[in-house]
Amino acid sequence: MDNYSSSSFGGGSMTSSQKDQVLQELRSQIALANAQELMQKMSEKCFKKCIYKPGTQLDNSEQKCLAMCMDRYMDAWNTVSRTYNARLSREHSSGGLQ
Repeated sequence: MDNYSSSSFGGGSMTSSQKDQVLQELRSQIALANAQELMQKMSEKCFKKCIYKPGTQLDNSEQKCLAMCMDRYMDAWNTVSRTYNARLSREHSSGGLQ
């Protein structure tokens, strides 16, 4: 069995190091899931915007449209992410989140 056996959570005690390891693994899994969701949404939205007649190959204009759409989508996502993180940080430091 893995490190997450029922004895670890069901009343057995975990060391601080084990708790940190579990939390880090959860953070990694959440980050991966978020990245996969971002890629999925970006692909869907940009495909819908740029590809009017799906075929066996993308023409030059479709390739350019997809590249620009994906760049804009990532720029927007990064801006929102930075702003959100800054807001969380401000609220946490001012005691807004407890």
